[in-house]
Amino acid sequence: MSDKKPFKFLIYGRTGWIGGLLGTLCKSRGIEFTYGSGRLENRASLEADVTALNPTHVFNAAGVTGRPNVDWCESHKVETIRTNVVGTLTLADVCRDKGLILINYATGCIFEYDEAHPLGSGIGFKEEDTPNFMGSFYSKTKAMVEELLKNYENVCTLRVRMPISSDLSNPRNFITKISRYDKVVDIPNSMTILDELLPISIEMAKRNLTGIYNFTNPGVVSHNEILELYREYIDPNFKWTNFTLEEQAKVIVAQRSNNELDASKLKKEFPELMSIKESLIEYVFKPNKKTG
Repeated sequence: MSDKKPFKFLIYGRTGWIGGLLGTLCKSRGIEFTYGSGRLENRASLEADVTALNPTHVFNAAGVTGRPNVDWCESHKVETIRTNVVGTLTLADVCRDKGLILINYATGCIFEYDEAHPLGSGIGFKEEDTPNFMGSFYSKTKAMVEELLKNYENVCTLRVRMPISSDLSNPRNFITKISRYDKVVDIPNSMTILDELLPISIEMAKRNLTGIYNFTNPGVVSHNEILELYREYIDPNFKWTNFTLEEQAKVIVAQRSNNELDASKLKKEFPELMSIKESLIEYVFKPNKKTG
């Protein structure tokens, strides 16, 4: 595809995990990009960024997930709303005013297994399904903003879940998190392998795709399956202990979402997309394999 106007990306979320990876990707691909300096909830600062930089596309990887985890959002509700709702909507609105597509990294943690989508059935939630998980304030705000963003024809919403990358030293990496927990639950889930999917999100911007996409690798993988691969490829002496959802509930403030998302819409657009287990091995475990 030969495009007359070279791509120029404006990225929000410089200090975040996905935002940082996006910048690295753009550098390696020779794509011109700048990190936004404006605060998402400050409309004038966003307008100033867009005017100064004149981007072709905007990416939003900024947001509050909470430190060390989503439990933080339960006791910081206004701060969570300010960024995740007011901020995201303001950015979408500014982009619409300027005729720009916004690639918005959102979450798929707004669903949980139910009667119509039972655990182990292979029936995943689709893009048009209504969120049914309200167990955490974080997820509640994300479901609200997704619903409102449906009205913005310039927004591409990417539902990320339990993100994983090949950087096993990163504390945000789902594999790193569960390898450090005292105890883990064992439930199959849809997940996002960033090493494979972030380049796809750049291609989605180039194709000017909009609407909602389940931004996960096809299929599901359980905590134990991941830790078994970790033991096989990384640390043969690794041991872990499981506990039940009921036991987990006693040590967390907010409930956690468990679900399967149907990735067929993304797979149709990108037929090369690997299944979750293939992608885990190819992009995460093989590159980190301990030799000797």
